[in-house]
Amino acid sequence: MDRQAIPLAELCRRITRVMSVTPGLTNVWLTAETSDLRVSGGHCYMELIQKDPDTGAPQAKCRAVIWASTYARLGAAFYAATGSRLRSDMKIMARVSVNYHSVYGFTLVISDIDPDYTVGDLARRRNRIIARLREDGVFDLNRSLPWADVPNRIAVVSARGAAGYGDFVKHLHLNPYRLRFDTTLFEASLQGERTSASIISALEAVMENIDDYDCVVIIRGGGAVSDLASFDDYELASNVAQFPLPVVVGIGHERDVTVLDYVANVRVKTPTAAAELLIGRMAEALGTLRSIGEGIQRTVADRVAGQRRQLAYYQGTLPELVRGILDRNRRRVGVEASCRLADAVRALTLRQSERLKALAELLDALSPEATLRRGYSITRFKGRAVTDGATLPEGAVLTTTFARGEPVVSKKIVSL
Repeated sequence: MDRQAIPLAELCRRITRVMSVTPGLTNVWLTAETSDLRVSGGHCYMELIQKDPDTGAPQAKCRAVIWASTYARLGAAFYAATGSRLRSDMKIMARVSVNYHSVYGFTLVISDIDPDYTVGDLARRRNRIIARLREDGVFDLNRSLPWADVPNRIAVVSARGAAGYGDFVKHLHLNPYRLRFDTTLFEASLQGERTSASIISALEAVMENIDDYDCVVIIRGGGAVSDLASFDDYELASNVAQFPLPVVVGIGHERDVTVLDYVANVRVKTPTAAAELLIGRMAEALGTLRSIGEGIQRTVADRVAGQRRQLAYYQGTLPELVRGILDRNRRRVGVEASCRLADAVRALTLRQSERLKALAELLDALSPEATLRRGYSITRFKGRAVTDGATLPEGAVLTTTFARGEPVVSKKIVSL
């Protein structure tokens, strides 16, 4: 059997001619998702993928390229409109023309991109994550956390040696107020595919000694804007939203916003701005402390002044007051003393009267008259009672007295 064969190159040329004259293969607008995007020699290479909306499995895949002469213009316009560089895992609407090469096969040459489509998709993706966080009830948790009165113990999540981390530490520790901060670095990768897992791991390390810190700062320098897509991640945002310490996020620049910025307690533009925030809070605490100290000083000064005025008043009135009190007491004591003295005299007089009466009765009982009344008589010699007759001289004149009647005078008779 006679077969006519053509070289492969001829077949490729035929395919090229057919494609060049076939309508609908040039300047066609399509939607797809970027993958494996890289820039080399000024050219932007990627794969465009169409995924099943339910399963996420690839339904179509094709190589694509933006030549350097076009990429410089498209890339700048895309960044200006979206605030993000072209990167992998980004949905785009692009105008393409099918190109077939005998060696490299099919390639889609991109000549234009509609950034509004991508902005809408990024917003939709971000909104889906935010809606899920709200449904979980965690969206506002970290944003509502109160700050410590003196937030000077800082857990820093960043890459060691990164310029952003260096700027943060330098600005923080060389603050003009000479405030002291204690910073601890928890290393993490803040770019690339490992960003989310790396930051989550760092946060878990902070949790092991949670009581040693007042807040967490997640910072990175400028870097590639395309790296910010790593921060639009549900798991990372959920971890930050539920973290029990206030989280400060300083990644990218002013126009770059991620889901992490929405759930963090505070979002700042740069690492330096994060340092300024902490310095400001510490300066505010210092001002409050000074205000309290000044208030205490004023209160003490007012109290001392009041006590001094009161003391001066007492010093002026106390002598008169004491004299008045003494006079009143003297008068009271005089009256009381007089009353008491009269009572004492009456009591003493009564006691002495009763005693004298008793003595009188005793004297009366012991008196010679009482003896005479009992039937006795008293013989006296020269006025003295005679108790021993042997002592009387012979012929002594004796006087005998009786209870009644006149005394009898007699002479002593000489004993025989």
